[in-house]
Amino acid sequence: MRKLTLYSRPECHLCEALLADLLPLLSADDSVETVDVDSSIALERRYGLRIPVLVAGDVELSGYPLDHERVRRYLESK
Repeated sequence: MRKLTLYSRPECHLCEALLADLLPLLSADDSVETVDVDSSIALERRYGLRIPVLVAGDVELSGYPLDHERVRRYLESK
């Protein structure tokens, strides 16, 4: 199972749009955890206004708009 993390904020329309673009690329073995950057001072400092940010482990895959090609390459490599 591959786990992706989407750093976002509640009611973030760009975050919702990125997630909507991402979902068709995922298989049943993939999961996406949404993390509110405001839940942690460290996350807020790290991502601040850059949200949404999609990561896999320590690798930043995409911000907004979704980098379809990079995400697709990552998913195919795992």
